[in-house]
Amino acid sequence: MAIRGGSSFALAALLALASVAAVAGEVFFQEKFEDGWESRWVKSDWKKDENMAGEWNHTSGKWNGDAEDKGIQTSEDYRFYAISAEYPEFSNKDKTLVLQFSVKHEQKLDCGGGYVKLLGGDVDQKKFGGDTPYSIMFGPDICGYSTKKVHAILTKDGKNHLIKKDVPCETDQLTHVYTLIIRPDATYSILIDNEEKQTGSVYEHWDILPPKKIKDPEAKKPEDWDDKEYIPDPEDKKPEGYDDIPKEIPDPDAKKPEDWDDEEDGEWTAPTIPNPEYKGPWKQKKIKNPNYQGKWKAPMIDNPDFKDDPYIYAFDSLKYIGIELWQVKSGTLFDNIIITDDPALAKKFAEDTWAKHKEAEKAAFDEAEKKKEEEEAAKAGEDDDDLEDEEVAADLAVGQDLPVLPFFVIRSFDACVETLLRS
Repeated sequence: MAIRGGSSFALAALLALASVAAVAGEVFFQEKFEDGWESRWVKSDWKKDENMAGEWNHTSGKWNGDAEDKGIQTSEDYRFYAISAEYPEFSNKDKTLVLQFSVKHEQKLDCGGGYVKLLGGDVDQKKFGGDTPYSIMFGPDICGYSTKKVHAILTKDGKNHLIKKDVPCETDQLTHVYTLIIRPDATYSILIDNEEKQTGSVYEHWDILPPKKIKDPEAKKPEDWDDKEYIPDPEDKKPEGYDDIPKEIPDPDAKKPEDWDDEEDGEWTAPTIPNPEYKGPWKQKKIKNPNYQGKWKAPMIDNPDFKDDPYIYAFDSLKYIGIELWQVKSGTLFDNIIITDDPALAKKFAEDTWAKHKEAEKAAFDEAEKKKEEEEAAKAGEDDDDLEDEEVAADLAVGQDLPVLPFFVIRSFDACVETLLRS
């Protein structure tokens, strides 16, 4: 009986594992930039002839939670970067698409991108660059004070469509995970660090299709349509003599100077002052228009150019992932990329990578910042000491008709005198 029960348990376990395997998501691409990563990625020659192509470093960065968890980092300022990897071609028709990666801006980014691109069809990876057509572009973009957002661009029929929602990105110097989920019901979600920041419909949040309804181009506003909300009050009349009120009047408090001579100085006239009775040009009061019909709007009609696309969310070919960007200040580090059809799988991947090390990374960053502040404080103290020495040298020279010399010169002179006396 014990053996039979054990066999039943083993069979149940196998069935459970088979059930999990049946529903488990598919991973189309995954990259942790471990040993051998260069065999999977192709560095583009884009901008190389202009000496503007930047080099990638394989590193865990200046601060990290695990020195062995490396990614690829931009290493040169004012450079273009382009690198890509190929995976088995697939389409996301009738399936969920999840694109996720981590990025860290160690340089306290002023202007530059941190996004990736998914491309389809045939791509010459050695020529991959800013003009290469892509299907999806996703990730953070920072430039100055105005641009600090997550890009989510979908390309359809050769036209790039930007998301209409403003999704703020992270702007600190730590690693963050960006996730884009596009579902077969044409809904989407954008997550940062496994937390949903934006969700909605691809139909509504991208202007990919023409609108279903448009204003009737043939409609005209009726001639008798009254769209004046306020009208002059017919009962309000200008007071009699209003226009005769002068803007200025002679100052009643002004007195003719005693030494004023009419024959020599001319006839004295009092200076003028603003007239308190003067109210400015008369304006007729306005009242609510009893015949107001509101602002006229053309009626909406079906758009003859609208044609629904049940696969608005889908791409026929997804074959490459690329990183292409321009950076004024280098230091952006990419890592832990995954393309899958299972959001739960992507979430677990983020938990096993970014989340596992984020606390240690934050501690390493805080320690680096503390060390930096201490070094800056020490340097500031040295600068203050040098300034005090020069002020002392200036004080010694005052009254002695001596040139004011930097203190280090006086200090060197004193050292020479001391050496001579000892000898």
